Amino acid sequence: MDEKLAIVGGEPVFDLNRLSIYDPIGEEEKEAVLRVMESGNLSGYLASWGDGFLGGPEVRQFEEEWSHVFNVRHSVSVNSATSGLIAAMGAVGVCPGDEIILPAITMSATAAAPLFYGGIPRFVDIEKDYFCIDPDLVRKSINDKTKAIIAVNIFGQPASLHELRKIADENGIFLIEDNAQAPLATENGIETGTIGHIGVFSLNYHKHIHCGEGGVCTTNDDDLALRLQLIRNHAEACVEEAPVNNLSNMVGFNFRMTELSAAIGREQLKKAKIIIQDRVNFAEKINIGLAGKRGIDLPAIREDCNHAFYMWQGSYKYDIMGIDRDLFADALIKEGFPNFTGYIAPLYWLPMFQQQMALGEKGFPFNLSDTISYQKGLCPVAENFHLKESIGFDICGIRATDEQVDKMIEAFHKVYSNIDQLRSIRSWDQNDR
Repeated sequence: MDEKLAIVGGEPVFDLNRLSIYDPIGEEEKEAVLRVMESGNLSGYLASWGDGFLGGPEVRQFEEEWSHVFNVRHSVSVNSATSGLIAAMGAVGVCPGDEIILPAITMSATAAAPLFYGGIPRFVDIEKDYFCIDPDLVRKSINDKTKAIIAVNIFGQPASLHELRKIADENGIFLIEDNAQAPLATENGIETGTIGHIGVFSLNYHKHIHCGEGGVCTTNDDDLALRLQLIRNHAEACVEEAPVNNLSNMVGFNFRMTELSAAIGREQLKKAKIIIQDRVNFAEKINIGLAGKRGIDLPAIREDCNHAFYMWQGSYKYDIMGIDRDLFADALIKEGFPNFTGYIAPLYWLPMFQQQMALGEKGFPFNLSDTISYQKGLCPVAENFHLKESIGFDICGIRATDEQVDKMIEAFHKVYSNIDQLRSIRSWDQNDR
């Protein structure tokens, strides 16, 4: 193939503007919203111990149905996965100076959640092939201040959850799963979000299933479930009558889900397997179409796992391709293959961690530790992934027909087959960024 690439003035294979946003909301959700609107009951919560403490009928039914689908004892709905992560930190008893081990590559809320209770994030590098937190490095990072591990099932890929749960149990600490991107993914036949002590799911509008904004915490522990419920709904006003002996972190928030959101969530949950399989099928079509391309590693799937494919996330190998990743990605976009290079930078690069300034003006909670460090170079695999290797796109953000997927694959082939044309373009120098 010898065609002029769009990046140097040729005709693109495909116009990405032809793709539509993936929207799983249908008539069932609209009818559910109307049902709630006509009931006049948009929220059944009361900030007191009693019948209204657990919310209205839609919320309660949604939680029951969620528990059935994910085979867990308790599901606690919240108004976002961020709220769920904060509630999880409070429920497991994070106190000022406690350390929380978490991966360097994830959404910022994962690292921000411990700070609300004075917990200090300790970042650990990711696995080179799967992009999840490295269990061997987790084990080495545990010390007498460690309270919990947060494992992120990133891009839809399960982390080494059973191994991490074993590490947590051996050390008397908690495993929290940030499962925002991997609903109904599995490890050894068990759903992600149910292997840790608490799992946190997202129902944000760009996730597999959603109700605009929302989340769910799952647990098989009765005490943790009650603490999550209290933190969700003004704990300080309810603990006197609630069967709670440990008042630690029983200062509550308003993390309550509305009846409207729960009604939409119930309908989304009914379609969850179909919706997620559709995203998996999309990713598998891309994998088949791009198979055998030296220098492009397709998404690896951990043994005995099912991937949920929130993102199609590959790895770009400069030593084989011979040109800068960002130049190659720019050529892909102009030719009609969606791309989102770099994902999120390692979180310890954020000003909050570089300056160790979060709550107040005295450096709390970082000033409680004399061993924590967030210097650049801390997690080399994560940094290299962000700067040089990450190449992929948001599977959950795109609706594409089979014909459009074929065009996307054709666009990729055109760039790959005419890569010599890119060598005439000055590539970015990573060291000058």
